[in-house]
Amino acid sequence: MTSENLVANDGVILSPSYRLPIFIILAGLLFLITPFNPWPTIVISSFGFFLLLQSFTLKLKFTKDDLIVMQLGNELRRFPFKNWIAWRIILPKLPGFLYFREEASPHLLPILFEVNSLEEQLRLRVKDLEIQKEVDS
Repeated sequence: MTSENLVANDGVILSPSYRLPIFIILAGLLFLITPFNPWPTIVISSFGFFLLLQSFTLKLKFTKDDLIVMQLGNELRRFPFKNWIAWRIILPKLPGFLYFREEASPHLLPILFEVNSLEEQLRLRVKDLEIQKEVDS
């Protein structure tokens, strides 16, 4: 795992992080000690292996105007920042999720990338749209 981001000619491509898939695979293996084995282990670990595969094939590319989801070098989806309403990283210390809302719909993505780099790029491009944590007083 490298923590360096690739700087493309027109943007930044985030490095992968394997924390979430490995966490899910290990959580699935814990079900081997239950009386329900092996089915919960098979289902949960299979999902973890799917996410592990995705972490090798998916890339997030940040350009000046867009967040681009790429798979094996091909563009899958483009999210223009001008359409964003809000964003937040949920559970950043654990393997977390990126929530962002566009004018058309909300999105919840598992974080398969370096969370610090992801947060840095989001703050650089759409800082004013970040949903702040509520503080109880």
